[in-house]
Parts: sequence; C-alpha cells; structure tokens
Amino acid sequence: MKAYNFYSDAGHGWLRVKLNELDRLGIIEDISMFSYLFADIAYLEEDCDLATFMRAKQAAGETVEINEIHVGGNSVIRVYDTYTVESATAALD
Repeated sequence: MKAYNFYSDAGHGWLRVKLNELDRLGIIEDISMFSYLFADIAYLEEDCDLATFMRAKQAAGETVEINEIHVGGNSVIRVYDTYTVESATAALD
C-alpha cells in the first residue's frame, strides 16, 4: 500500500502524485486542466482527477492510503502551473 498526501484549503483539495506514476497507470493524458503541476508532481483536483486516479489504482489491484493535510487560507498549490498533457509529458523527460 502506498501513501499519498491530500492537501486542502478552505475551498478545494488536491492529491499529490508523481508524474511517473500517472504514466505507469496509463492516465497521464486523462488528467484535466483543473489539476496543477509543479516539477514532476501532479496535484490532482478532488472532483474529477482524483477519481480517475483511484479507478486506475483499483484496476491495477493497488491500494491507497491517504494522509490529509489542511492549510488555512489559500494553498500554494493554487499558484502552480495548470496541468496540461504537454507540460506533464515534457516534465517526464
């Protein structure tokens, strides 16, 4: 079982996942522009992309442990780059 950090602020939440894992699961192209990207880390938004990730993990027979981290005010994640397939795949190289 692998542990992931789920970051939330007063308005939203994101799961921190390395890009190479999204690539390994075959979902790097399925992540929306509502998620964020910083270096080789994706921050998957809670409403859609987190569910995509969880379905892929379940299909792979992998379990997930989630550690919740709440911050006051707005999370710094909100200023990271918007996730795009092009920037995500470029960050893998």
